Amino acid sequence: MEVCLTKLDQVLLIKPDIFEDFRGQFVETYHEEIYQQKGIGVHFKQDDISVSSKHVLRGIHGDYENWKLISCHHGKLYIIVINNRNESNQYRHWQSFILSDRNRHQLLVPPGFGNGYLVLSDMAIFHYKQSSYYNPKGQFTLRWNDPELGLWWPAKNPLVSQRDELGHFVD
Repeated sequence: MEVCLTKLDQVLLIKPDIFEDFRGQFVETYHEEIYQQKGIGVHFKQDDISVSSKHVLRGIHGDYENWKLISCHHGKLYIIVINNRNESNQYRHWQSFILSDRNRHQLLVPPGFGNGYLVLSDMAIFHYKQSSYYNPKGQFTLRWNDPELGLWWPAKNPLVSQRDELGHFVD
């Protein structure tokens, strides 16, 4: 497993070892001792998946207490991670990544950062481990197309929810 720094403080790109042969591939997606040996001492409490079709954009969500370990189990995703810590010198800086079932890359995203993704394949399964339980009241949403953020997405008319279009929860 290779752990790579990104241009965003505390955001890590993790490249698990992939074992391939004529039968397919085998990937260990998480092993607590190995992650701790690599300096990732986060204890995860909850796992979630999201299944989406091509051109679905799941907007930029985050909170200030939760670490996330993000991966793509099936398909291909274009993902953006953005710093939303207003006291940071990297406030609103962002970086994009490609996660797929071929590269098996993972992203470790710290509290105070948001992430959103666009499905590039016909269908994709987005998986994330969380260090705390889901708390909708503690979440923030950034508009995926906010001109002040200057985000680039590889689709002109993605399919988005009302929450993501408006940039906040809808009652």
